[in-house]
Amino acid sequence: MTEIRHNWTVKEILDVYNAPLLDLIFKAQSIHREFNDPNEVQVSSLISIKTGGCAEDCGYCPQSVKYNTGVEAHKLMTLEEVLYAADKAKEGGASRLCMGAAWREVRDNKDFDRVLEMVKGVNAKDMEVCCTLGMLTESQAQKLADAGLYAYNHNLDTSEESYKKIITTRSYDDRLNTIKNVRKAKVSVCSGGIIGLGETIEDRVKMLQTLSSMEIQPESVPINALVPVAGTPLENQPLISVWEMVRMISTTRIVMPKTVVRLSAGRNQMSLEGQALCFLAGANSIFAGDKLLTTPNPAFNEDMEMFKIFGLVPRKAFKGDKKSTEKLQEIESN
Repeated sequence: MTEIRHNWTVKEILDVYNAPLLDLIFKAQSIHREFNDPNEVQVSSLISIKTGGCAEDCGYCPQSVKYNTGVEAHKLMTLEEVLYAADKAKEGGASRLCMGAAWREVRDNKDFDRVLEMVKGVNAKDMEVCCTLGMLTESQAQKLADAGLYAYNHNLDTSEESYKKIITTRSYDDRLNTIKNVRKAKVSVCSGGIIGLGETIEDRVKMLQTLSSMEIQPESVPINALVPVAGTPLENQPLISVWEMVRMISTTRIVMPKTVVRLSAGRNQMSLEGQALCFLAGANSIFAGDKLLTTPNPAFNEDMEMFKIFGLVPRKAFKGDKKSTEKLQEIESN
């Protein structure tokens, strides 16, 4: 039985990452089968409930007010619009709806009150609800939990050292503190990163070391490939290769065996064969739908066709979550 470790060293993870590729994939797949159903993939849909106008200066993001990227700022969506999007996502095969708002941090105002209503509304549809709204206080995290929030996404993006080169408007500790606040509210954590920002392999490994060292490892770790956007400081970054993605996913799976590893941004540039390798390496979650906030993504019908070819099945909502499973049983019995 493979041990779940929280004491991985950077050197140990580097050795894993740099192993011969086929050996690396084989080890990752073996561990994946030990802890997960290898043919089951969790399908999430990501919508931008408030687009553009963000005060942050994240070098990769087209929603920053500091860059001219052609992204138009939009006010917060209405409750009705979000519930309609949730219905469409569920029809398409998604078991989780992720709502993203281009905010630096959550403020206690009418907009946050509306987000709480959105969480309640989507939760009532028996979908897992995830939010990514920026930094959170402990009390805000608790309010979201009380409304029925299942997960909160707050990516570390990269290593602490590399982070300072990409973002200057908040610190790495700010990110970690928000994750701690989410944990205190007993909400599951979704936190990963982006490769292709100009970071080193050691930066990638250090990010995984930080995540794996947490007292409770994140339930979900998205691995994104940078999608360079014209107008951002990283617009000229070269696309990463599928081999880098496979290595990153394999290493994440080995270091965090139980975690749901999400093959996230960058899938639009990948072939079916490339995506198959990523699933073989231990990826067991995707974002489906034609957009990830503001960047292109494969449509639901394309992904369902891919699932058919690979023999994959969508994971049901709330799987493995005792409290939520009991809640579903209660609903079904009434």
